[in-house]
Amino acid sequence: MPRINPVTPQQAQPELKEIYQKIESKFGKVPNIFLNLGNSINVLKGFLTMSEAADKTSLSPKVREQIALTIGQANHCNYCLSAHTLGSKGLGLNEESIIQARRGESSDPKTHAILKFAKIIVEKNGHVSKQETEELKAAGVSDAELTEIVYVVMLNMFTNYFNHVTDPMIDFPIAPELALKK
Repeated sequence: MPRINPVTPQQAQPELKEIYQKIESKFGKVPNIFLNLGNSINVLKGFLTMSEAADKTSLSPKVREQIALTIGQANHCNYCLSAHTLGSKGLGLNEESIIQARRGESSDPKTHAILKFAKIIVEKNGHVSKQETEELKAAGVSDAELTEIVYVVMLNMFTNYFNHVTDPMIDFPIAPELALKK
């Protein structure tokens, strides 16, 4: 059950309505996370600006979605898992690739290293070792990409934690439970 009152488009002041219209044109609706973020127009605008910056990184949209799936799974954020599962399918990722990403894995060696590193960031609260960083770089990840990975992880941590605190109703097809590896 939601813990804060979402600001609906009907309740929104003109500036927020304009932002909602842009979100709706991108997603076909205003997802509940954005209705909750609408409680602080400055936070919503800041998040959208930071998301646009992430879109301009050298990390491909598929890799950014795979990172989102890894982080969402590590943080048990069902809202984000559902949203990013749908987004990943829209980018052409198949079910197996989505499941792998949720586990922090990929069949592509460089992407695998990125997802493994992203998962370690979460598990170790950012305290990665020199060896873990060297392994990432050995997979062909540049310093710029490492910087961008941390940025994308941070953005997803924000939405995961925001959703944990506010508990929005999931308005995407629910991501299936992840089966434990045998």
